[in-house]
Amino acid sequence: MTSSSALRVGVVGCGYWGSKHVRVLQSLDDVSQVVLVDGRTDRVNSLLRGFPGARSFADLPSALPEVDAVVIATPPTTHTPLALAAIAAGKHVLVEKPLATTASDARQLVAAAREAGVTLMVGHTFEHNAAVDKLRSLVQQRELGDVYNIDTARLNLGLYQSDVNVIFDLAPHDISIINRVLGTTPAYVHAWGACHANSRHEDVAYLRLFYPDLAVSANIHVSWLDPCKVRRVTVVGSRKMAVYDDLAVDERIRVFDKGVTPPVDDQDLTQPPMTYRHGDITVPHLDFEEPLMVQDRRFLHSIRTGERPLTSGENGLAVVEVLEALQISMREGRPVHLSELAEPRPPRPTRRRRPVAHKTSLVGSA
Repeated sequence: MTSSSALRVGVVGCGYWGSKHVRVLQSLDDVSQVVLVDGRTDRVNSLLRGFPGARSFADLPSALPEVDAVVIATPPTTHTPLALAAIAAGKHVLVEKPLATTASDARQLVAAAREAGVTLMVGHTFEHNAAVDKLRSLVQQRELGDVYNIDTARLNLGLYQSDVNVIFDLAPHDISIINRVLGTTPAYVHAWGACHANSRHEDVAYLRLFYPDLAVSANIHVSWLDPCKVRRVTVVGSRKMAVYDDLAVDERIRVFDKGVTPPVDDQDLTQPPMTYRHGDITVPHLDFEEPLMVQDRRFLHSIRTGERPLTSGENGLAVVEVLEALQISMREGRPVHLSELAEPRPPRPTRRRRPVAHKTSLVGSA
């Protein structure tokens, strides 16, 4: 493809996220045509009123001859077959998170894209967020000192999904953020989840990710059943602490010059166990741009140049491996090493658990 040719991009699934992609892609100079792909005419007609220049098709096979690339924004269980069909047709693909619902499917997508020589990118939107870039810089440049732990909360009342639980819906954001900030992936995980309002899918979960090479653990709380909307990441370091609050538009990153200092002689019981330090709170400046705009623009750049995207298929696979390990942990009530996902695993007998008042996937500590 020559650098002067604009791209025709199909958006498969024109619901909540798909409609956002349509808006962003319509505004980019590198896109000559946005093609809507959705069998629901109400969604398509609603978007066509706002973007009358777009074309539309009811299904992906009909649209493939008319596009150079596709964005897949459909339910997670449909990601793999749709992406494989697009890749087989030689199209570049951006798949909304999660890339797939199993590690084997994610590996299949990565291998297929590599064989076809097309770009495969995953929609880990927060990795294209200037606030996450700043948080990564604070950690990698050791401005916070040694990282002790990371704590995240992603809570709201809904939106309940029909085909996956709250872990697959919300946790990809936090897993991708933590991996990006630390620059590595966890070795093992532990999970607890429960079904409350929904009898089929867990709507509340507490997750732990362990990064033993860095001596760091990360705690993730995700919920569809909370009265408050929370989007927060806290990084606790030996020198300072940082909080990323995505809902605090003017102060997304706050750095706290706070900490504790242990006594020189911890055997001297006459001394206080800790000395506490309270300093200034600083708010770093961010050159903020809508992360979805940055992500989609980078997708087009990768198509043109052949450069590997920041959130490549391999990046998506790394997150799906964590998600699958968390599912196993929640089901079997034990820590799960990611190395266990390398080969097919035989079924493990389910442990008998004491009944509780509500349906739960695991009774135990996170």
